[in-house]
Amino acid sequence: MTDGTAAPSTGVEDEEDRFRKSLGETTRSFLAAQRALIRTVSDDGVVLVDSIERLAAGGKKMRPLLCYWGWRAAGGAAEDAGVVIAGMSLELFQAAALVHDDIIDRSDLRRGAPSVHKQFEKHHDDGGWHLDAERFGAGAAILAGDLCLSLSEEAFASVPGSPERIAGARTIFNRMRTEVMAGQYLDLLEEAVGPGRDPGEATERALSIVRFKSAKYSTVHPLCIGGALAGAPASLLAGYSAFALPLGEAFQLRDDLLGVYGDPAVTGKPAGDDLREGKRTVLVAKALKAAGNDQAELLNAGLGRAGLSEDDIRRLRDIIDATGAREEVELLIEERARAGYEALEALPLDAVCREALYSLADAAVTRVA
Repeated sequence: MTDGTAAPSTGVEDEEDRFRKSLGETTRSFLAAQRALIRTVSDDGVVLVDSIERLAAGGKKMRPLLCYWGWRAAGGAAEDAGVVIAGMSLELFQAAALVHDDIIDRSDLRRGAPSVHKQFEKHHDDGGWHLDAERFGAGAAILAGDLCLSLSEEAFASVPGSPERIAGARTIFNRMRTEVMAGQYLDLLEEAVGPGRDPGEATERALSIVRFKSAKYSTVHPLCIGGALAGAPASLLAGYSAFALPLGEAFQLRDDLLGVYGDPAVTGKPAGDDLREGKRTVLVAKALKAAGNDQAELLNAGLGRAGLSEDDIRRLRDIIDATGAREEVELLIEERARAGYEALEALPLDAVCREALYSLADAAVTRVA
């Protein structure tokens, strides 16, 4: 959804471009140091850092940008090195989450390229090595993801600032990591036991997964970490949360629609991937609640079934469409986007920061990839 806000001004774009440039340079320098350290162990281990760097180089940089504008809106100076390091830490945490998520979901593609575990699997195949290539790929990617988590923590621990401000930001950072892991487990659990649970509560369970697996760490916590580093008072951080939580939920609900209806040429993932993975999203929960017995049986039987063909995916999409679930999710996105925009209006921001946050909010809820 968009509220008709104009495209960001040159001032906002220029500031974001400078931040992105600093983020890229800082990340490359940090990972180069890690690569040199691993070489003291073995040259063979450098591929772990290489896989992290390729993944961290892509993406929209939404989380670091929200951290930056949270910092700026709370009075932080532009082009500060500390907020760049915090942004890098968030980006490394995001990269680790993606590596592990792709293994859990058995996703072969990420941003149109092989997922990290598939890259390592190909490394095994190309080398003609012994034992199972798939198992090697998954194991190596788990280690790459673990290393990425470790590097994210190392980076965050190096953010400069007063002890009081660092402590406030650290509390949010720690909470973010725990919530994501718990949310990821709830997602995995729902795939396994969802069909046997009360379908009347499935939407609420799915919304809880949305909130803790994705929404809060995608928007709320990055914005509040930036604010805390700049010394934002509790009232401003509460205002940040009131704006960012509905935005983050709208962001993930849009992602759920893209996981079923997205164009592979744009999303970089196969069409209907969420259906192949058996995701019990809000979209699926609403479809099952509105479906007739035969439709629900077919949808439950198809979700997560190995070897789903394109025709199978189309049939499952047709069932979802017939229930009106897609339209309901679009309405939820609109409602949450509206709530986010209203909360943003209430925040005491200067014109530049307000414009930047409007732009990020609009991009998050109207994205096509």
